[in-house]
Amino acid sequence: MAQSLNKVIDLQTTGTSYLSISGKVGKFLVGDQALEFYPDVNVEQYIQIPWSSIQQIGANVTGRKISRHFEVFTDQGKFLFASKDSGAILKIARQKLGNDKVVKLPTLLQTIGQKFKNLFAKK
Repeated sequence: MAQSLNKVIDLQTTGTSYLSISGKVGKFLVGDQALEFYPDVNVEQYIQIPWSSIQQIGANVTGRKISRHFEVFTDQGKFLFASKDSGAILKIARQKLGNDKVVKLPTLLQTIGQKFKNLFAKK
């Protein structure tokens, strides 16, 4: 039986986890202790990430628009999620983690530009 780490829930929303090859649709519970994801198909395959184990959390930001996709970096690895309420999730994460752990991730064009820059840089 899945047991939540949170005592108080700040936000409950739907979203997708891209932990496996295909995404799993489910529910996000963002609370006082952890960021949790429970798939609709099998609740026992949940993901619970305590705030203390998160090293960074970030999303692509273009102008004032925040991408649906966001990444959570922990000591266990990287988790990729998507939600229509990713801005609200990141805002709560900023309150729990602080400004230095919530970052802007580079867009695809910025990543490609950096690869070209590094390719032609003097060594």
